[in-house]
Amino acid sequence: MATENKNLSVYNKDEIPNANDLRFGIVVSEWNEKITEALYQGAHAALLDCGASKQNIIRWNVPGSFELTYGAKKMILSQKVDAVIAIGSVIRGETSHFDFVCSAAAQGIKDLNVNYDVPVIFCVLTDDTLQQALDRSGGKHGNKGTEAAIAAIKMAVLG
Repeated sequence: MATENKNLSVYNKDEIPNANDLRFGIVVSEWNEKITEALYQGAHAALLDCGASKQNIIRWNVPGSFELTYGAKKMILSQKVDAVIAIGSVIRGETSHFDFVCSAAAQGIKDLNVNYDVPVIFCVLTDDTLQQALDRSGGKHGNKGTEAAIAAIKMAVLG
């Protein structure tokens, strides 16, 4: 595994654009709440660390990862955000439901990026086990929420 024993969430704040004048939306799936809440905390902390103000960070919850696309679309259309972070966690079970939800979330977020001028950052963990999700939401592989926040800042200021 390429990320084994590596924390990929470390960033150099001096290399990140200042987020002071930017407005962010974060849409969070309520499914696998322990994981998604940890991802949210990582994203929120990184945005604040890079200069975003609390009043310029809007959080909306949706029931699951499948609903992230609709939540992000409504956020784009109603909240005048510079970027949206879509946070979810899908853990493989015994049926093909995992494949359908992961595919729909990825395709939906891709479609938003194609159809709107507001970047939507894909922060949906698609893990085989709960332990893998824990490792990527503040565990030994860092916090993908932190990485998503840095991506959101970079994309928000992109030309």
